Amino acid sequence: MLDEVLTAAQEALGEDLHAAVLFGSAADGQLRATSDVNLILVLERFSPARVEALRGPLALAQAAVRLSTMFLRRDEVEGAAGAFAQKFADIKRRHRVLLGPDPFADLVIPRPRLVARLDQVLLNLTLRMRALYVARGDREEQLAYLVADLTGPLRTSAQSLLELEGRPAASPKEALRTVAGTLPGDWAPVLARLSEAREQRTLPPGVAGPTLCRLIELAEAMRGRVRALPAA
Repeated sequence: MLDEVLTAAQEALGEDLHAAVLFGSAADGQLRATSDVNLILVLERFSPARVEALRGPLALAQAAVRLSTMFLRRDEVEGAAGAFAQKFADIKRRHRVLLGPDPFADLVIPRPRLVARLDQVLLNLTLRMRALYVARGDREEQLAYLVADLTGPLRTSAQSLLELEGRPAASPKEALRTVAGTLPGDWAPVLARLSEAREQRTLPPGVAGPTLCRLIELAEAMRGRVRALPAA
C-alpha cells in the first residue's frame, strides 16, 4: 500500500516532492493491527492542484491500513519542530526515509521547547482522560479503545522525559516501564493492560475504567517530573 502511495505521490507532485518519511511504530517495526501508519510528505511547495490527484490513493490507504499523512514544506521543518517539539522528538527518534534525503538528520530541538511542549502534552492528556472518564466511564468498550489510543502518547512522552533526565530508553514501551517503575505502587498490571488494549482493542469486563484512572495518575506524576526539570 505504501508503494502505491509513493508512486502516486511521485507522479502527482513531481519536483515538488522533496522526501517521504515513515515515522512511529511502522518505522521501528512495532506496528500492530490497531496502529496508525504515519507518513510525512516533505514538499518544496504545496500546490493544491497537484495534491488533488492524491485524494483517491490516500483515501484508499487510510481505509486499508489507517494511513495518516502530513504535508510539510521543507522550509517548515525547523518551525514545526519548535512548535510541536514532543511530536518531532519522537519523529527524529523513530523514522525511516522512503524517498529522498533525510529531512530530520540535522534537526536539533531546543531543550526549553521540548520541556515546555512535553508539559503541555501531558497536561492535555490528563484533562482529556478526566473528561473521557466522566463522559464514557460506563461504556467499557469505548474506554478500551481510548486506552489503546492513549498508549502511544504516554509511551513517547515517557521516552522524551527520560532523555531530558539524561537516561534515554531503547524504546517508548521500555521508557514507560522505566518511568512507572520509579513510582509508588505496582504498575505492572496497568502496563500489561495497555499492551492488551493496543493489540486487541478490548479489555476484560470491569478493567477499562480502573485502568484509565491509573493512567490519569501516571500522566500527573510524569508532568510533575517534567515541571521539576531545568529548562536549560
